[in-house]
Amino acid sequence: MQLEQRIKKELEENPVLDLDNEGSDSQEEEYDTDLKSNDDKDNEEFSVDDYLNDEDYPSYKYSSQNYSKDDKYTEIPFSAGSSFHEFVEQQLTEVSLSEDELVLAEQIIGNIDEDGYLRRDLESIMDDLAFMQNVTTDEFELLRILRVIQEFDPPGVGARNLRECLRLQMERKDLSKPEIQLASRILRDTFDEFTRKHYDKITRKFGISEDDLKKAIDEILKLNPKPGSSFSNTINRTNQTIIPDFILELMDGDLQLSLNQRNVPDLHINGHYANMLKAYQENRKNLSRQDKDTVMFMKQKLDSAKWFIDAIRQRQQTLLLVMNEIIDYQKEYFLEGDETRMRPMILKDIADRTGLDISTVSRVSNSKYIQTHFGIFPLKYFFSESMQKDTGEEVSTREIKQILKECIEAEDKRKPLTDQALAEILKQKSYPIARRTVAKYREQMDIPVARMRKEL
Repeated sequence: MQLEQRIKKELEENPVLDLDNEGSDSQEEEYDTDLKSNDDKDNEEFSVDDYLNDEDYPSYKYSSQNYSKDDKYTEIPFSAGSSFHEFVEQQLTEVSLSEDELVLAEQIIGNIDEDGYLRRDLESIMDDLAFMQNVTTDEFELLRILRVIQEFDPPGVGARNLRECLRLQMERKDLSKPEIQLASRILRDTFDEFTRKHYDKITRKFGISEDDLKKAIDEILKLNPKPGSSFSNTINRTNQTIIPDFILELMDGDLQLSLNQRNVPDLHINGHYANMLKAYQENRKNLSRQDKDTVMFMKQKLDSAKWFIDAIRQRQQTLLLVMNEIIDYQKEYFLEGDETRMRPMILKDIADRTGLDISTVSRVSNSKYIQTHFGIFPLKYFFSESMQKDTGEEVSTREIKQILKECIEAEDKRKPLTDQALAEILKQKSYPIARRTVAKYREQMDIPVARMRKEL
């Protein structure tokens, strides 16, 4: 459960906790006064000072969805519009179909996915119609209705595979242009060679120049491989907003870390209940049984509030402790933002420096973000394994990945570097890495193999 939800739930369940900042200073002064009665101290069941001591309760600010009670909050309406499937179904009214044909068309559209593809084969759709709607048809009739749907917008809708999707879109272009004609032939006759980037085979088959091939491929690359995704669907679209837990600023060459606590109120014990306990201690002998039960209930809530505030304060201290050690360990990186400056670091390194358990460090670094002067990063980004160079120096695998990325970006795209060639380059830079390790790092960075990076 997120901290905001925990705090909200605790505030709902425990009336002793308060967020009101007004008059907090005067309340804290009251907390410091001597609330003890003249009775023998040893006979007291408990003391209010155990709960309301300034030394034990410094003001603690916590994040509450980044707005305070003084901020104006307005519900902003939005227009959802129609869904992708509704958009396609609306176009059925623009074509002349019988009632039986409309049933078939609606069944086909219902099987089109959000990318715009018909992944289910026609034979299975035919069986669905027979068993679920008692409609008998044949595959030829379904194919005829599918061809009608494939004329709808967005171009490529209803395609059964990528090849058909691209061809449907290409058919709507100006086929009088030579590059469009060649692109259509490539999709029809040499699609496998195109996807594998075997451009030399395509040029030989059609007897064309590389310049002609490049123009045709440029036309193909303008097509949308997922026509359904081009339709604005605000119902299914989700946006994730990242609010950093830490803010790291570089000021006059020094790194300054702080928790993200903008517009946060104080969390303290409600003065009303403190006054009730004060009245109890001043008039203990005259309290009724019901009053005493009330006081015991308040004592339980005070215990709960004390534990809750201590837990939040401990969480804050743990977060800052771990983050400060990460910054100290990776200081050169945080000063410049250069990945090659990042040292290899594992959870145990930070656990040893903080004295915390590895599981605690893992929980702190999981799903937490830090805002720096060069971007926002998850804490787990700064952890990486190490490897040893020929010189014996240990370096982070992130440093190696960065070098690989730079080599690939600088390569000749007409003759991209193979994994073996990249391994040789790294060896020349004193990084003894095998070809299969290069392939693993490349895949982790979502970089395709050399053949797929080839350009004309």
